[in-house]
Amino acid sequence: MKAVLDRLKLDALLGSKELRIKMSQAGWRGQAPMITFVFMRLALPIVLPLVAAIIVFGGQNFELEFPVKLLICAGAGGIGMYIPNIIVQNMIQKRQSEMIKGFPDALDLMVICVEAGLSIEAAFGRVAEEISTNCPQLGEEFGLTTAELAFLGDRRQSLENFSERTGMEASKSLSTTLIQSEKYGTPLGVSLRVLSRENRDARMTRAEEKAAKLPATLTVPMIVFFLPVLFMILLGPAIIQVLHTV
Repeated sequence: MKAVLDRLKLDALLGSKELRIKMSQAGWRGQAPMITFVFMRLALPIVLPLVAAIIVFGGQNFELEFPVKLLICAGAGGIGMYIPNIIVQNMIQKRQSEMIKGFPDALDLMVICVEAGLSIEAAFGRVAEEISTNCPQLGEEFGLTTAELAFLGDRRQSLENFSERTGMEASKSLSTTLIQSEKYGTPLGVSLRVLSRENRDARMTRAEEKAAKLPATLTVPMIVFFLPVLFMILLGPAIIQVLHTV
């Protein structure tokens, strides 16, 4: 795939910062996922219309007008163009939803570490070690940030990279809080405690919203599956007695 992209002069797309951030938010590191993504965006809009053309024009069961067949092939090309983006976006949303669940717990651990006298690097490392069991994705991000804090000269850049890799508002707030605390000398423990409380309240709010949606969500399954069985149990014996008397 890399050779095809080099031959078509599309290797410059692999250096896109937006593409790198998108792949990292989906949990895919390195050059290989970026090459695969760019190649699939190039190949699928060509391959899927060809497959659709073979099936529609070559099959005897498709008795359709010629413009309809062309429209089907064009639709297959459009689907092939959007499939890679849809897959990556779904992976990003799934990964972010898992990290959002464990982020309040990670903040609580960080508050404990900071108030115990640990540095930011040590606190990130400790949180990465403890949170990996319940949320491996979040533990991985904290571990990478720990390595960047140790090896990069600019701590601000390390924290901004953390917020970019996760793509969550909560992580952006944490990075901003840490950067401002280091820049202006504000008490870090107090800021983290406020941020932790806000994230716990947000998690409770999301749980209450899900609970409020349950009655509307369960209405259709109850009508389709529960009520017919209930009517059978209540009316079944009476119907059987009527049939026997007749």
